[in-house]
Order: sequence, then C-alpha cells, then structure tokens
Amino acid sequence: MSDQPYYETMYILRPDIPEEEVDSHLKKYSEMLVESGTEVLDSQMRGKRRLAYPIAKHKEGIYVQLSHKGDGQQVALLERAMRLSEDVIRYLTVKQDGPLPTPKSTSKDAETEKSETEKEEIKPSEEKNESITKDEKKEETTEKD
Repeated sequence: MSDQPYYETMYILRPDIPEEEVDSHLKKYSEMLVESGTEVLDSQMRGKRRLAYPIAKHKEGIYVQLSHKGDGQQVALLERAMRLSEDVIRYLTVKQDGPLPTPKSTSKDAETEKSETEKEEIKPSEEKNESITKDEKKEETTEKD
C-alpha cells in the first residue's frame, strides 16, 4: 500500500481519577510525542467503560485512544512513561498500515451531517410516494373509463 504506517495507542486509566487529571494525561502523552518529533494525528477520550476482567482490582476504566505517526522509536518512550505511571492500568500500541484516521468531528458538525442525511433519506421516499400516487391515479382513471 502507498499509505504510510501510523500507530494507535489505547490506554486505560484508573476510574477513580478526576476529569481534570484525565485531561492532563491526554496533554502529557501528546506533548511527549510532539517533543520526540512525532506527529499526533488524533487523541480521543472514549469514556469510562466496564472492563472484561478486573485489572488491579478495578472493574471499570477510562479508555483513551491516541493516534500518532513517526518512525517507531517514540513507542518505547511512550510505553515506558505509561508503565511508570500509577494512573495507567493497561496500554497497547498497534502499528496500522491502512489509511490515516479521520479526526473526530465536533458535535455541531455531526448534527449538521445528521440533518443533511435525514433530508436525503426523506427525499427518495417522497418521490416513491409521488410515483405511487401517479400510478394509483392512472388506475383510477382506467377504472372509471
């Protein structure tokens, strides 16, 4: 493929840390990658979810996804920092070879796209109704004759 490889790091934070601290972790790891000369493509907080099995006596965790593009040397640096952090209970980095991820859209953009999609969905059904009514009219006129 002609697409350049990139990396996705998914890490799970302890569920009992405050939201401000979660934001500081997001910034800390993104800045760490930028300092190492890596391009951060996307950083998303996926929210608090139930774990499949308990990790360090936690049944829930705060999931964060970090997409970055670099030469691969940054992965060791990032994972070392996560291993030393008490707030990160699990992490995994995967090399991706597909197309680059699209950054998440803001809620206003998503609402606009949703309303446009709904309008498009309504139009074809209206056309079908019009065509049905035309057919019915033809049938009615033939029945009268």
